[in-house]
Amino acid sequence: MSEHAAHQHETQHDTRDGGPGLPDGTSAEAAGIHSGATIHSGADPAATWDERYRSKPQMWSGKPNPQLVREAGGLRPGKALDLGCGEGADAIWLAQQGWTVTAVDVSAVALDRARSHEKAALAREAVHAADGAIASRITWQQADLEQWQPGASFDLVTTQFLHSQELAWQGPLRTAAAAVKPGGTLLVVGHHPDRLPPWGGAGHHHREMFYTGDELVQELGLEGPEWQLEVQTSRERPVTGPEGQHATIADVVVRATRLP
Repeated sequence: MSEHAAHQHETQHDTRDGGPGLPDGTSAEAAGIHSGATIHSGADPAATWDERYRSKPQMWSGKPNPQLVREAGGLRPGKALDLGCGEGADAIWLAQQGWTVTAVDVSAVALDRARSHEKAALAREAVHAADGAIASRITWQQADLEQWQPGASFDLVTTQFLHSQELAWQGPLRTAAAAVKPGGTLLVVGHHPDRLPPWGGAGHHHREMFYTGDELVQELGLEGPEWQLEVQTSRERPVTGPEGQHATIADVVVRATRLP
């Protein structure tokens, strides 16, 4: 059943917070950007993001993004692509559901952490496995999403909170849509530009970093004959700021199926 509603808001109080959540409870909305993209004009994106990740022992919460869990939880596993995978929580969750995952990020530091997190998860699973060791289902790949092309198609392509002051979101998200195979699913989640937290700082004054569901659907041509738009909505959820402040933000959620 379609949840399509151009300006629908669904109250959601799911405390899981993967990409948009810092380990100290600070939401990444305070940072205003997500990995996989250039954030300083003229700077080397890999070096910039490596430095950013090195500034904290853990950047994100380590939990899968709630909208990914909600939207992909009922899908039949196949090949998945996670663009801007960061420290790997979404990719690891997908692999645990049976997906074979290609996870891409610009930062080697983030990917090293992701591999470490995956290794720990596999070790935990192996303890309960009757046949011993469990093989990895994830291929970790370093690339700048401004330049990267997948060279393959996928049953699921997901990108969560890919926002940057310097890199337009349109290009990477067009790459994401183009990578969905016939019958496959595209899932894009981002911060709604009208429902950002009050402590976001200067980064949240850059309206071009963000998109509404309508803007996303139009840019990616998801109302065209090649697609069936399954979900277009915004969902509210509570977040906690860097000094313990509380606010309710909204996630733009768009899920579409490429028609055979």
